[in-house]
Amino acid sequence: MAKAAFSLVFLLLSFTSGSGLPVSVVNAQKTWCVAKPSSDQATLLANINYACSQVDCKILQKGCPCFDPDNLMNHASVAMNLYYQSHGRSHWSCDFRNSGLVVISDPSYSNCIYA
Repeated sequence: MAKAAFSLVFLLLSFTSGSGLPVSVVNAQKTWCVAKPSSDQATLLANINYACSQVDCKILQKGCPCFDPDNLMNHASVAMNLYYQSHGRSHWSCDFRNSGLVVISDPSYSNCIYA
């Protein structure tokens, strides 16, 4: 009995990610990238410029779904998520020099749908 329990624990541990959740659960869960609330204005602007040089950020233009609220935190979060989604949703594609945050709650609002 003890040998069977040990085998089961070993099997479960071999199929877990660093978070302790089974790999299949972590990989199946939808995630988004947003700017950390503690990010300064210069960092947010740099993140927008970098992300939008790599992906299409038209949804941030005036009159488009994600323009409002018109502030750097919102625009950076949308741009960073566009980059994150287009680069495979890997942890490092949301790093942005440690100013990105991977979240499991959908940050979409109104007509601004985070991909």
